[in-house]
Amino acid sequence: MFPFDAFAPTYDADFTHTPLGQMLRQRVWQILPHYFRPGQHILELACGTGEDAIWLAQRGLRVTAVDGSPAMCRQTAAKAQQSNLVNRIQVQTVTWQDLIAQTVPLPGPFDGILSNFGGLNATHDWAALARALSQLVRPGAYLILVPMGPFCPWEIAWHLLHGQPRVAFRRRQHTPALAQIGSTQIPVWYPSWRTLRQQFSPWFRYRRTFSLGLWLPPSYLGHLVPRWPRFFAALNRLESAAARLTAGIGDHYILVLQAPTPPHAL
Repeated sequence: MFPFDAFAPTYDADFTHTPLGQMLRQRVWQILPHYFRPGQHILELACGTGEDAIWLAQRGLRVTAVDGSPAMCRQTAAKAQQSNLVNRIQVQTVTWQDLIAQTVPLPGPFDGILSNFGGLNATHDWAALARALSQLVRPGAYLILVPMGPFCPWEIAWHLLHGQPRVAFRRRQHTPALAQIGSTQIPVWYPSWRTLRQQFSPWFRYRRTFSLGLWLPPSYLGHLVPRWPRFFAALNRLESAAARLTAGIGDHYILVLQAPTPPHAL
């Protein structure tokens, strides 16, 4: 059994359909139309239960949705079937190791790549991944990456208040943190946007960074949002307005990269 299979049955109830999950995902969705257009073919990495794939397909894009968890892939395929979008969504079980080693054929070239909500934190071989992805995209394709970052003020404050300094600063350690996924512990890395920018720079150009989850709590504190919905809605509006200024600070951040365009195409 793959570790993230344990999350598949409850992921939507625990995050996707919660007020916090909807706020955060809407923020990502507001940005995507600036970089992805109807008719394009998008590769989604670590697709989870397929919410983003469905959203993109409903807006006229084709999606190849991949995940290392067979159970997550089954959830995505079921949603595509229920939404009558099987002609726009192709689902494959592909791990980060498969992508880096290029051992699984994918139907590229792609017009863009999306990896939402922390999938990228399950690997740390970012340069090798960038090299592999550069061979799967068309010139000018955008990468929208949404990893968990190294500095989450909510997490630090919460755990310091509860007398847990090691947990508060776990993202700042030089060694990976261990996350409990079902009955398995897996290493999790928290790269800064500058680290990813540097690791991807030989193959992709940096465009911009937006904060995500600076004023909103991390998902494991999502139960706080329904208690004070107006307060958190106001914080979400504030964060959205200042997201480019606060860049990589927060539970997640949105990093926009772009494949180079040949000079003759300018």
